[in-house]
Amino acid sequence: MVVGTPSPEVSRAETQQPKKIPWGGLLVLAAAGFTAVTTELLPSGLLPQISRDLGVDESAVGFLTAVYAAVIVFTALPLSRFLAGRVPRKTLLVATVLAFALSNVLLALSPTLGWAIGARLLGGIAHGMLWSSMAPYVARIVPAHSVGKAMAVVFSGNSIALAVGAPIGTLMGSLMTWRASFMVLAGVGALLAVLAFWLLPGAHDQASQKTPSLRAAMKLPGVVAIAIAWPLLLLAHFTLFTYVAPFLLSSGLPESATSISLSVVGIASLVGIWIAGMTADSRPRTSVLAAVGLLALAFALLPALGGTWVGAFGLMTLWGIAFGAVGIYNQAAILRAGGEHKDAANGLTVVTIQLGIAIGAVYGAFALTTVGAQLVPLAAALPTAIALVIIIASRRGGYPPAPREKRG
Repeated sequence: MVVGTPSPEVSRAETQQPKKIPWGGLLVLAAAGFTAVTTELLPSGLLPQISRDLGVDESAVGFLTAVYAAVIVFTALPLSRFLAGRVPRKTLLVATVLAFALSNVLLALSPTLGWAIGARLLGGIAHGMLWSSMAPYVARIVPAHSVGKAMAVVFSGNSIALAVGAPIGTLMGSLMTWRASFMVLAGVGALLAVLAFWLLPGAHDQASQKTPSLRAAMKLPGVVAIAIAWPLLLLAHFTLFTYVAPFLLSSGLPESATSISLSVVGIASLVGIWIAGMTADSRPRTSVLAAVGLLALAFALLPALGGTWVGAFGLMTLWGIAFGAVGIYNQAAILRAGGEHKDAANGLTVVTIQLGIAIGAVYGAFALTTVGAQLVPLAAALPTAIALVIIIASRRGGYPPAPREKRG
């Protein structure tokens, strides 16, 4: 090959590189993410109703959330590897959204807890496939210099669901029935599947792309670091998020502060996502270090300053902003580090994140019983600090500086 002459593969890649951001498609994906997270969280808000209607203990209804997370851990990677190259990416996403709708229909019609758990298994499979395929798909349908901005738009659906999705669904269940809430979610899913078929562009892979390989992805510099640091941050978040009610009560705030605090964290995370969308492509390393440092600081100060409305909600605002931002920074980082194996690398993080969430709730319970509710935020600060150390050490791999940061 003559020096300076682009290879045919490079030429094809350049011609296939998107020139514009498909905003309509990104908004549909954000809505799909909203539906997925709302579907995951809603049983917790409707637990008493479901328990009474199905005639089982509330603890048994908790399995609707547990099996949802468990099936993601065991199916996300195998399914994403099996379907890669066999099913077009757009088709896979449309089918995944339809699977969410079907899962919610089956749950709403379930006569017994066993049927309900079966419906949730289908929803968990769809959830794992959505998050395994969505980020790599987005990276293929937007210009390379706009990946961070696109991820911020798509993943805003998560935070909106945390802030308003589950509370609205719970309110609907209170005004109508829990079955009606899931039927509404099913209707939204069916509508999104139609919009996705209409608005999502096709994602064309390079002809030379290899089959996603988890082993190859893990050998790439930085992939393992991100797959550990990112789940540690989720672990820290859910350590306190799961037990924020006893923390606030132990700090002297009333019960009403709990629902307000959860909405504060969710709404503030939208601000963090917006900030990340502006900085994830231009200053990724500086930004992620600042966000994780801010998260650790908020957790560390909550035991001392969380006894007043101003202190508690001021620090929870910082918590939400930082948490919303770190998700976008890490999502962009794993796609960069994964290179041609970005699908496998992203699938790895989907699994480790679910483990982080599950362990976070267990770790939070351990902290609650050993050091007390007042110090649960300090327990959350510990894994955050470990993640910060990993990020600092991964300058050449998972979290490298952008050219602008090097010049600065």
